[in-house]
Amino acid sequence: MKDALSKTAILGLLMVAAVWPLRAQDPYEGLWQGFDGEWRHVSKQLVELAEATPAEKFAWRPAPGVRSASEVYMHIVTANFYLLRVSGPKVPGDMKEGIETSVTSKAEVIAWLKRSLEAVKQAHWGVKPEELQRKVRVNGRDSTVDGMYLRIIVHANEHMGQLVAYARMSGVTPPWSQK
Repeated sequence: MKDALSKTAILGLLMVAAVWPLRAQDPYEGLWQGFDGEWRHVSKQLVELAEATPAEKFAWRPAPGVRSASEVYMHIVTANFYLLRVSGPKVPGDMKEGIETSVTSKAEVIAWLKRSLEAVKQAHWGVKPEELQRKVRVNGRDSTVDGMYLRIIVHANEHMGQLVAYARMSGVTPPWSQK
């Protein structure tokens, strides 16, 4: 009886595991779930939009003197790492001055984007609640670690809106709008 129950339980788990990836994608996954859920949501959208954008559109810019699509993504990357640095984590050693304009290929931009988004997620997961109120200094102003994370997520969402506008102006529909 015990062996039959174990086999049934294992079979049931395997069936759930097989079907789990087929569940409908929730376009609101992460919304209203605090920082970690909201970060998961904006990260997913940034990566989906970057992946849906054809490589040649990464050089597109709405006007001379305005950031190109790749420069906006790389601006998010540099801001993520530099704002994290204020609260403690180090900037990656291979992140060089001028990276916003020197990294332009779709593959490299997406790799850096994913890396910076994951760095924010991991850093936030590692912060103890009492650490969030620690005072930090940024651009000559006082803030808290919590304030830095708020700035990071607001900044990412601000540029998400910019990138959606870029995408639509260059003929790319955001993937979550197609569903």
